[in-house]
Amino acid sequence: MYSTSWCPDCHRAERILTERRIDFEKIDIEKVEGAAEIVMHHANGKRSVPTLLLEHESGETKVLVNPRPQQLLDALSL
Repeated sequence: MYSTSWCPDCHRAERILTERRIDFEKIDIEKVEGAAEIVMHHANGKRSVPTLLLEHESGETKVLVNPRPQQLLDALSL
């Protein structure tokens, strides 16, 4: 999950993932070199967070840019 420390939507997404015991890596786009560029690639040139890259067992990666809670839960099949 690409995020920032001050983003309330990021905190909400993190809480959802943590409560459901889903392993994830949090990457702060303001601290990790190149992270903001990755987010901008997936978010039409914007630094939109949270941006989540969900890697499925099939090898497919689904990208969610600032998803609503239900969108995140649906993407996680929960």
